[in-house]
Amino acid sequence: QVQLVESGGGLVQPGGSLRLSCAASGSISSINAMGWYRQAPGKQRELVASITNGGGTDYGDSVKGRFTISRDNAKNTVYLQMNSLNAEDTAVYYCNAVSRVGFLKRKELNYWGQGTQVTVSS
Repeated sequence: QVQLVESGGGLVQPGGSLRLSCAASGSISSINAMGWYRQAPGKQRELVASITNGGGTDYGDSVKGRFTISRDNAKNTVYLQMNSLNAEDTAVYYCNAVSRVGFLKRKELNYWGQGTQVTVSS
């Protein structure tokens, strides 16, 4: 079992920066990848950024060049550095972890945090 707790959300002005943190606990060794998703009112949840245990990263098109995902293995924490924020970045941001368990690691489990609100407004 994996538990995820997000922090760092809040109100920021357009053009500003914010850093989100996601602390993982529980069966940390089972985690294969972690990432951030977001959901704005009336819109589908979308991938923001992800990072695998091997260090590979992926970003949503709307945040490329502005957001950076990183991890601190010693603290079991993943970060999302958000720069050049605009109003379209306003959403609830959710931390996600993917674990591989079971025989031959065939079973894939997804874990989600409760979310943290990011509001970009002048």
